[in-house]
Amino acid sequence: MSLKRNLHNLSDKIDQLSPVDGLALLSDLFQGKVVFSSSLGQEDQVITHFIAEKNLPIQIFSLDTGRLFPETLDLLARTENKYGLKIKVFYPERPSLENLVHKTGINGFYESVENRKQCCFVRKVEPLKRALAGNSIWVTGLRAEQSPNRSQMRKIEWDQANQIIKYNPLLDWTYEQMLGFIQENKIPYNPLHDKSFISIGCAPCTRAISPGEDPRAGRWWWEESKKECGLHGK
Repeated sequence: MSLKRNLHNLSDKIDQLSPVDGLALLSDLFQGKVVFSSSLGQEDQVITHFIAEKNLPIQIFSLDTGRLFPETLDLLARTENKYGLKIKVFYPERPSLENLVHKTGINGFYESVENRKQCCFVRKVEPLKRALAGNSIWVTGLRAEQSPNRSQMRKIEWDQANQIIKYNPLLDWTYEQMLGFIQENKIPYNPLHDKSFISIGCAPCTRAISPGEDPRAGRWWWEESKKECGLHGK
C-alpha cells in the first residue's frame, strides 16, 4: 500500500493520541523511517524532549542555512548535551549557494520576494528534500496558532511537495500551553525568545515583535507575503 493510502487509518488513530504517544506509534509502524526537522524553536524543543525522554527511534535533523543567529547554534549544542543525542545537520549545496550570492548579492533577499524565496530554496528547501529522502514520516513543530496558513492543517497529512506523510503533534497546542510545558520540564530554549523574538529563522530575516503584533510579523517584515519560506507552504 502506498504511503498516501495509509493516511485515513492513521488519522483516526493519531487524533486520539497525545503527542508523545503519536510519536511512539509512528516510530513503531514506520521503523527507521521517521525523521523530525528541528529549527530549535520552542515547539521543536518540546518535541525533542519527548523523543529523548522516551528514547524514541526518531532521527532529529536541523538545517544550518549559514545565516543563523549564534544563539541558535549554541542552543543546538546545549540540546545535544542535555539529552545525550546527536542532531544531524544539513547545509546548503556549495555550488548553488555560491551561484545565488553571485547572482543576487549577499543580501539580495531584501530586494524582492522572488529573490527571498530563491534564497530560502537554496538554504532551506533543497537541504530539506535531501534530509527527507527515503523516509516515510516527517515530524514538525507546527502549531495552528502560528499563522492563518497553518490553521487548516491536520495533525497528520500528505505533503505533496516531498511525497511524505507529515505529522504535526503540537498542532492544537496553545502558545501558553507550550511555554508552561517548557518551564515545567526545564527544556532549553533560545534566549532570543525572552527578547520578543517569537519566530526565529535566519538572522537577517528575523526581528523582535512589538506587543500585540502577530507572531510571524518578525519574519521577512519588509515584504507583503504569506510569511512562509517554502518548507510548509508557498
